[in-house]
Amino acid sequence: MAKYTGPKAKLVRRFGSNIIESQKMQQLLERRSESPGQHGGKQQRRRISEYGLQLLEKQKLKYSFGLLEKQFHRTFKRARNQRGVTGDNLLILLESRLDNVIFRAGLSSTRMQARQLINHGHLTVNGRRVDIPSFQVKAEDLIGVKETPRSVQLLCRTQGQARNFGRSSWLEVDREKLRIRVERLPQREDISIDVNEKLIVELYSK
Repeated sequence: MAKYTGPKAKLVRRFGSNIIESQKMQQLLERRSESPGQHGGKQQRRRISEYGLQLLEKQKLKYSFGLLEKQFHRTFKRARNQRGVTGDNLLILLESRLDNVIFRAGLSSTRMQARQLINHGHLTVNGRRVDIPSFQVKAEDLIGVKETPRSVQLLCRTQGQARNFGRSSWLEVDREKLRIRVERLPQREDISIDVNEKLIVELYSK
């Protein structure tokens, strides 16, 4: 399945949840909570099957992090092979992606913007340039900006656009130096995204 490039507002209204995690989308939901389309209100009243609910939760989480189907399935299999609760492992792996860390730290206003910053080589991890958005951070990792005027100016601008600075307790953010220190990996209670991961595990267990 190709990556979704359509209007984010339609996704948010379709799922009835602020999966983009932006203030603008939250305000939209408060104004227009019904599903998009001419018969949006009627669609919400339809009964959804058990499989439909499981699929809905998977799609919600997949779109939240902007992953393709194969990427998401690969991450799930990795979570299943780890020790512990599969659903918790899945969320922790997604939350520990470098693009999400940049977003959580408030250096970008969206995960998509964070992904572009990484793809264009503006960021480093432990002093080495990393251009892979799915890079998994570890405890004690130090994330910084590439020391070029262009990279520094760009990060200063994207940081100014973001409104979620300092929300993650597992990250230590130095706003002036544009530096992030991963104090520890996130735990399930640190992840506030509106999703029922147990339904996703049930879907893939069939």
